[in-house]
Amino acid sequence: MSLFRIASNSRNVLIATALILPSTVFAEGLEDWWQGKGVSGDWLGARPVIEENGLKFSGEWKGTFYGFAGGGRPNQKAGYFDEELKFGVEVDFAALTKVEAFEGLKAFSEVRWRDGLNPNLRAGAFGTFQPSDYQGGKQWRLLNFGATYTTPELFGIKKFASVTGGWLQPQKFFIEQPLSKLFINNAVKSSKGLGGNIPFSSSFSSWGGVLTLKPVEWHYARAGFFMSYPQATSTANHGLAFEGYGPDASQNGLYFLGETGFTPKIGSSKLPGKYAFGAYSFGQTNSGFQGGDFSNKYGFYWQADQMIFRESATKHTDSKQVVSSDGKKSVSPTETEKLSDQGLNFFSLVAYAPQVNNVLPFYFHTGLVYRGLIPTRDEDLTMFSFAFGSYSAENIDALQEDGITNQPNYSSVIEFGHRVQINKWSYVQPYIQYIMRPNGTTSIANSTVLGFQAGVTF
Repeated sequence: MSLFRIASNSRNVLIATALILPSTVFAEGLEDWWQGKGVSGDWLGARPVIEENGLKFSGEWKGTFYGFAGGGRPNQKAGYFDEELKFGVEVDFAALTKVEAFEGLKAFSEVRWRDGLNPNLRAGAFGTFQPSDYQGGKQWRLLNFGATYTTPELFGIKKFASVTGGWLQPQKFFIEQPLSKLFINNAVKSSKGLGGNIPFSSSFSSWGGVLTLKPVEWHYARAGFFMSYPQATSTANHGLAFEGYGPDASQNGLYFLGETGFTPKIGSSKLPGKYAFGAYSFGQTNSGFQGGDFSNKYGFYWQADQMIFRESATKHTDSKQVVSSDGKKSVSPTETEKLSDQGLNFFSLVAYAPQVNNVLPFYFHTGLVYRGLIPTRDEDLTMFSFAFGSYSAENIDALQEDGITNQPNYSSVIEFGHRVQINKWSYVQPYIQYIMRPNGTTSIANSTVLGFQAGVTF
């Protein structure tokens, strides 16, 4: 009888083990995936190995809902949704070939898909101030491909110079302002005032080259030359307009951007900042509002970003082995501090262009972003922005002379949002936009847009 019980108990243990082990392994795997860096996981352990050997793949998806609580064009629908999907690859030739001479040499490429109904059908805003920045260059689009070489050391300075060439997006290199990219409205996120006058969006790609010099840690200078051409951001060309303007290549021109800036770390908290000045010239034949022909459009911009408050540093205690003068070994605890990335950040931009041939000669935006404002939600972001643009007085005069009495004077937008960081690779971001004088006049009512954005990285 006892032998039967022993056999029965052993069988039960085996059954329990067979049931518990797979569920435990599955739970651990699920936890590793949830705490990982991307929704696609580590590819059964292959991804870290691939990256160590010089190939890095990236991807992200974002979808945004726009609900109109009032204003805009009342004869249009009240709800809209659009989305964006991007994939990229980067090749580190030194890691790939194990050849030290290739240190600093990388190649890259990125493609994108955009789709969705345009919420500006309801808002009726001038392009710069439209509620979404996902409406340009829709469907599949080649964004860039090329190579970058960064000098490991030159003149005794690490990473002194960097040169990039290929099919490039100027927006990737100039007015780099990561905090502004957190917002939904096109003005702050993408156009930044320049896009009201010249192509300056993620949909503009062109042949070009960029040189960056960084003589010290806190200062840089950058210059870029690109091909300019008409209808560059058209959805129809899918980012494949390698010849420039297909119908007439003689209309291709030269697009120059230059920027210099300082990136100090202020005080004992080492608050990071960025203060930059830039100028551009977009070579395309155009006409002034009061007549006259011009060979280009040019303008200037000033950027000031600064972390203005950092929460207290976190303290860590580590054990360190100490050897006394008589050779005796002992373990001594050492306390170190790690600077927190939680706190309040400020960003701003001013752009100016001549009124004679630019629709939006003055533009300004500013904003605040607080990381970890809500206790226990250390990675969440609470954000506010304001953007304002005034339209050309010469354009107003020309419209008056043509008998148009309601001319565009200014547009502005306020946006509040809060990004809930679900884990390292996913978030949801409710927001509200209030767009004032959407098309610059009083003919379209101010719009209130309520919605949310969701995103994941792969």
